[in-house]
Amino acid sequence: MFLKRKYILHAESDSDINQWHFSNAKILALVTISLVVLSSFLLVGADYVSQILYDKRLKEFKSNYASVVNNIDEIQLRLKELDQQIIQIEEKDRAVRSYAGMPEVDKDIRKLGIGGVAIKEPSILNNLAPAVSKEISDLHLDIEKLSRQVNFELASYEKIYERVKTDINRIRHIPSIRPVEGGFLNSNFGYRQDPIDNVRRFHQGQDFAVPTGTPIFAPADGIVKRAYYIGGFGNHIKLEHSSGYTTTFSHLSKIFVRHGQKIKRGDVIGETGNTGRSTAPHLHYEVHYHGTPKDPLDYFFSQSGN
Repeated sequence: MFLKRKYILHAESDSDINQWHFSNAKILALVTISLVVLSSFLLVGADYVSQILYDKRLKEFKSNYASVVNNIDEIQLRLKELDQQIIQIEEKDRAVRSYAGMPEVDKDIRKLGIGGVAIKEPSILNNLAPAVSKEISDLHLDIEKLSRQVNFELASYEKIYERVKTDINRIRHIPSIRPVEGGFLNSNFGYRQDPIDNVRRFHQGQDFAVPTGTPIFAPADGIVKRAYYIGGFGNHIKLEHSSGYTTTFSHLSKIFVRHGQKIKRGDVIGETGNTGRSTAPHLHYEVHYHGTPKDPLDYFFSQSGN
């Protein structure tokens, strides 16, 4: 059995006396209302704090997401550049193999590569947007492919190196350095408009625009077959190398070698000039293999004089 109680709140002043009567039910109601109001304030406050934290995390996520996308774009661009460099390396590999007397690598074998370690995709991809996750997965595949190509080329060059070590004498007789230092490439190998009579003709060599008096270096070991003035070629030198190669140098101002003289790669054989059928100081340089003119740009593997 519950006792009914009343609570009296008494307040007295100089001029008045106030009393408030409270039953158990009223007190319970006041406490309940107070708890409801307090709970409401707590819920609103918690929701406000949660929204602030959410906005902060969302801002950080967007910033990180943008950074990831930018990094992916940069990596993709770099991979494209590396792909182009690999293509150039493959072209040089074919050229070097030809000069070393080695067979060209079969295209199917080159595509297959020589293996490589498979790259395990990180678990972080599961937490990224599908589009970004796919981009990163594709990057992993591209990197693995590039790694296989690099390993393949390294193995190929290792074989070439071993072959060259056993055949160094023949290699020294193959043109493989730039005949002059500095200047710039002018008329290239192939058809062009003749600068004197404007007639379209096949240009069998490569012109180097350099000042008169620029030293000319022998591109390979050999023997001097010509060293004198020849009509339109002006002062002219022809070197005969073994393995079917010959090189010629035209429009010279000075000749430092004589017929029958043996020369080594890097020897200075003359100086550039403007003699013969020429419109300005330059060197006209030709490379022939068994009598067939070749593009001299395919025969630069090191700087002059090395």
